[in-house]
Amino acid sequence: MKCTFAFKKVTLNSSIKDYTEKKLSKLDRYFQEEATAFVTFSVEKEHLCTAEITIRGGNTLFRAQKQETDGDMRSAIDAAANYIERQILKNKTRLSKRLRNEGFSPEAPDEFDVTEEKEFNIVRTKRFAVKPMSPEEAILQMNLLDHSFFVFRSEEDDSLSIVYRRKNGGYGMIETGEE
Repeated sequence: MKCTFAFKKVTLNSSIKDYTEKKLSKLDRYFQEEATAFVTFSVEKEHLCTAEITIRGGNTLFRAQKQETDGDMRSAIDAAANYIERQILKNKTRLSKRLRNEGFSPEAPDEFDVTEEKEFNIVRTKRFAVKPMSPEEAILQMNLLDHSFFVFRSEEDDSLSIVYRRKNGGYGMIETGEE
């Protein structure tokens, strides 16, 4: 697995990078193609270590962000890698179409304060490719990223659609179209 590292407010030695590469190489068995991992390390208040791992394998993204309060970056890496592996195993039947079948083991382990804002401040902008997929694939991708919504193009008519997690359970879908 090809790894790219980023550091925020911390400098780490090469042993942490080697440890991360070794840990993530164990996930290679789930991917048919070479997967790429983007790993971000950060430390807040000198003892809160955070490891954020994003793995792209084909058209599938996996993301985990774990924090350790004891100052041990290796435990944060372990927790994030284990979280991604649990997500793969939890969704193995749905993922089997896109990932390697032989990589899977047989067992898988009311109140609001409403205030009107005068201005809308955009604090972060993300750009990504919107790929054609089915609503089921989009829900799977949303769950793997641990997001509450996901934007995709419909395989059927190439229209822009959004799936989202409803507060009362289940999923919703917003489709765009011409009136």
